[in-house]
Amino acid sequence: MSFMSPQQAELERHMRTLCDELDHFLENTYGDRYPLHPNRPARGKAARVSYDGLFSTGTKFTLGYGSEYGRGYLVDVELSTLERVRPEDRREIESAAVAFLTAHLPIHFPNRKLDIVKDGNVYKIVGDFSLGSAY
Repeated sequence: MSFMSPQQAELERHMRTLCDELDHFLENTYGDRYPLHPNRPARGKAARVSYDGLFSTGTKFTLGYGSEYGRGYLVDVELSTLERVRPEDRREIESAAVAFLTAHLPIHFPNRKLDIVKDGNVYKIVGDFSLGSAY
């Protein structure tokens, strides 16, 4: 059994809300670009936005060992399709996702200094994750 402090749970809720908004943005902008994987529910048909539609977005905390940026939240954007995603489409979608997150981080975390960086081949939200900070 793992224990999560109320402050950590609140931070995670804010991250989930941010990712759900990112998912809606990507679905609205790129949701018809590729056919949906046959085993994936159509948008709006699952209990959570990350479980249906073309996109699944989320974050995963990493301690960042071996990273020049250290700890942070890895940003995960997956497309649920059987088609090969063209590299130029992948770059366009990633760029739009980064721009969305950059604009919305201050809304969801107004009292924190957070940035999104490219760390190797992944994007990561880095900055002040201290649990004493207010939202």
